[in-house]
Amino acid sequence: MAGSGPSVRRIAVIGGGPGGLYAASLLKRLDPDREITVFERNAPDDTFGFGVVLSDETLGGIEHADPEVYSALRREFVRWDTIDIAHRGRTHTSGGHGFAALGRRRLLEILHERCAGLGVDLRFRTPAPPAAELAAHHDLVIAADGVHSATRTAHADAFGPSVTEHRNRYLWLAADFALDAFRFEIAETPYGVMQLHGYPYAADASTVIVEMREEVWRAAGFDTCDPAESTTRCAKFFTEALDGRPLRGNRSSWLAFRTVTNSRWSHGNTVLIGDAAHTAHFSIGSGTKLAVEDALALAACIEEQPDLPSALTAYEAERRPVVASTQRAAAASLRWFEELAHYVDQQPRRFAFNLLTRSRRVTHDNLRLRDASFTAAVEEEFGCPPGTPPMFTPFRLRGLELRNRVVVSPMDMYSATDGLPGDFHLVHLGARALGGAGLTMTEMVCVSPEGRITPGCTGLWNDEQALTWRRITDFVHTSAPGAAIGVQLGHSGRKGSTKLMWEGIDQPLDSGNWPLTAASPLPYAPGVSQVPAELDRAGLDAVREQFVAAARRAADSGFDLLELHCAHGYLLSGFLSPLTNHRTDGYGGSLAGRLRFPLDVFDAVREVWPRERPMTVRISATDWAEGGTDAEDAVTIARAFAEHGADAIDVSTGQVVPEERPEFGRSYQTPYADRIRNTVDVPVIAVGAISSWDDVNSLLLAGRADLCALARPHLYDPHWTLHAAAEQGYTGPGAPWPLPYGAGSRTPPTGRTDGPKPRLTLG
Repeated sequence: MAGSGPSVRRIAVIGGGPGGLYAASLLKRLDPDREITVFERNAPDDTFGFGVVLSDETLGGIEHADPEVYSALRREFVRWDTIDIAHRGRTHTSGGHGFAALGRRRLLEILHERCAGLGVDLRFRTPAPPAAELAAHHDLVIAADGVHSATRTAHADAFGPSVTEHRNRYLWLAADFALDAFRFEIAETPYGVMQLHGYPYAADASTVIVEMREEVWRAAGFDTCDPAESTTRCAKFFTEALDGRPLRGNRSSWLAFRTVTNSRWSHGNTVLIGDAAHTAHFSIGSGTKLAVEDALALAACIEEQPDLPSALTAYEAERRPVVASTQRAAAASLRWFEELAHYVDQQPRRFAFNLLTRSRRVTHDNLRLRDASFTAAVEEEFGCPPGTPPMFTPFRLRGLELRNRVVVSPMDMYSATDGLPGDFHLVHLGARALGGAGLTMTEMVCVSPEGRITPGCTGLWNDEQALTWRRITDFVHTSAPGAAIGVQLGHSGRKGSTKLMWEGIDQPLDSGNWPLTAASPLPYAPGVSQVPAELDRAGLDAVREQFVAAARRAADSGFDLLELHCAHGYLLSGFLSPLTNHRTDGYGGSLAGRLRFPLDVFDAVREVWPRERPMTVRISATDWAEGGTDAEDAVTIARAFAEHGADAIDVSTGQVVPEERPEFGRSYQTPYADRIRNTVDVPVIAVGAISSWDDVNSLLLAGRADLCALARPHLYDPHWTLHAAAEQGYTGPGAPWPLPYGAGSRTPPTGRTDGPKPRLTLG
């Protein structure tokens, strides 16, 4: 026997759900001499929920590991490949998705039969002894005891659990007929928006989940209904999906979803699997899938590794990245349904596309592969000219028409001398404008010497700087016709007088420091950073006039757009956040007070900035820190700037306080742009780990953003936009190649990597 198998002889499994049963059957099959006991407090035919969905990937793993279980499952599956989205009397159908489902009770029966046939000791109606007691007498304890895991709670100091309860309520029900597709139905009721998630799991049965915000749940009186009345009332809200037929429950009660994470999944010889270790929102249908995959990985690692500690370490190392990715997708989906009321007024097909791509796992490109006609209809509704990807449709801001929706995001280069942009900036910005982006933004250009972040920052506080910027804008307008270039004006505030990024980010200069000013006398990094002086009336007036003077110079320099930097903890951002603004005068206190000075500066700059040229504002939509700016505040801030004439809001996050805890991940900042765009009547620029043209197309088509700003991809590839066009086969006016570069518009040939296929097999 390979691996650690011989040392893992006696195994206790706490919980008889799919994950625990499947782990037991696999480990017994791998070594029939093992003594494996499953403790399940319920009867064999007791189960909660109705149908479960398994992906083809999961099924492939089951088929490889245990063909007998796979064959039994395959005979039971109901398969379908369409999703119906019903909203405001219209149903949009998207095909090519591929699902397989069966009843949870039947799944358990199959696993019971398999375990019994292999000799696993199944103890029903038997609560498990405490995990610590089992661990003393077994080689391995598998805690598969679900979202309310007693094992996790008893050993919280070792597992480090975090349980977050969310704000929607849901009820798990069933209908005694098979839906034609995976169905989402939206009901706009006098109490608020409700949604139905439904899918068939047998020839005569479907799972139906009804979900809504807690305030809607209370307004509708569900908080005082018994289960039977709730079931009856839910059926009345969704008569289209049910065609007047009833729903039924199974000890169903209203729940608030809980996201479970753990800092560790094992403790000694006890290991967590499934919902005990992690949960993923039901809207992406991954709970059973993850539990079964955990069981597969755990059994494989025990077989492959030389001892149990190595096996448990390998199991967690293998599964944690997969689970984290699934949880990020689940969190995006969960938040989408929490904010559903903000989307119901979208155009019908855009709404459907938005729902389908909510988790960011389904994108524009793979949805086009699944259902080209549906995606083409969404593109037509969006306004894409024939053969034009969404990212290459033009967009107008005031008097400026951008030829495409790609923005080169502001990126500090720390390569100026005395605030003067030099040849580096000409090449850097010029190359990216030549690379096809609709709008290329400068780094934060400082309005005064003391407003610099570092000695290497550029400025617009004198006429010499304005002339050197004119050289760059002239190059862009002459050499990249149709490309626009924008300037971002800002003041470093308490984050100034620091070293160049690569010499020590946010670290004070060793010498030559200049005095700092801020909303309040709070250092950025206590004990490290300078303590800034609080701006008094004269200081506020002086800073405002510095912004005005810089804006006049920016206009004379030929910039097409001006962005006011009110993000990332710099001076104006420092006024907006309650964590950095502790003032007691009219510029502090409430959010209205904290907005006052940034709005004063905006109004003064807008007054001198040419009327036909657009002006945008970059904000940090969350501080990622307790007590700081949050999503609700961001909506208020965006609305205030829009009412003062901002043409778009550039929605970034964080960098306001060093103790921030960002939720990093693909496109992780875009939900904040989405929230503002679908709440406030103002265009938004989305930023934050947007890395692919598929992401850009998806965000635009779903209505989550109007423009997408990318930073690192443009450092990796200055011609990112042109290459995105070439990869999509697009050659239209949204991405023209500079005439001298025309020969490069086709992918260069490479060496042959294929070979002739074998025609004969001899022997």
